[in-house]
Amino acid sequence: MDRISEINAIVERFDLNKHPFYQEWRAGTLPQAKLTDYAGEYGQFVATIAKGWETLGESRYAAEEREHEVLWDDFKAEVGCQNLTNRPQTQTLVGAANNLFTTKPEAVGALYAFEVQQPHTAQSKLDGLNEHYSLTEKGKEYFRVHASDFNEVEDLKGHIASLTDEEFARTKTACALLCAAMWSGLDGVYY
Repeated sequence: MDRISEINAIVERFDLNKHPFYQEWRAGTLPQAKLTDYAGEYGQFVATIAKGWETLGESRYAAEEREHEVLWDDFKAEVGCQNLTNRPQTQTLVGAANNLFTTKPEAVGALYAFEVQQPHTAQSKLDGLNEHYSLTEKGKEYFRVHASDFNEVEDLKGHIASLTDEEFARTKTACALLCAAMWSGLDGVYY
């Protein structure tokens, strides 16, 4: 099995679109209060992504991610999030991201875990917002931008190809850790 197939197999075990939180969001059955809570909780993780790109020396992507934090804040404001619940699962996710984003092999794996799922989850969430929730275009912009954003994944594949076997083993572990932490972060808001 090639490296991309190996890492994709890890991600597939944690396909976020299969989590009941995202399934209910897409179906329009997710209560507004949970959407509001999610906006605050997951926003803390969104604010860590630029750090991973900085570690890889990808300043353009890091700057883009900082712009995306502003788009997330627009979403957060639209759904009425004013306070964070600071769930332990969120703190675990943010802590994992911050730790994994400090070294190249780990940053590659953690970013891959997030970026490879982002277009698909963003499209599903955007569809749910368009069909079932009342948000302005400004409030949905984060998801619109990410629904067709595959460039980062292609660049990460290049980083993966350049790793030694030992580094790639660390990359796979980091991918699994962040995938599990993202899933758990959704659990924290959902249950």
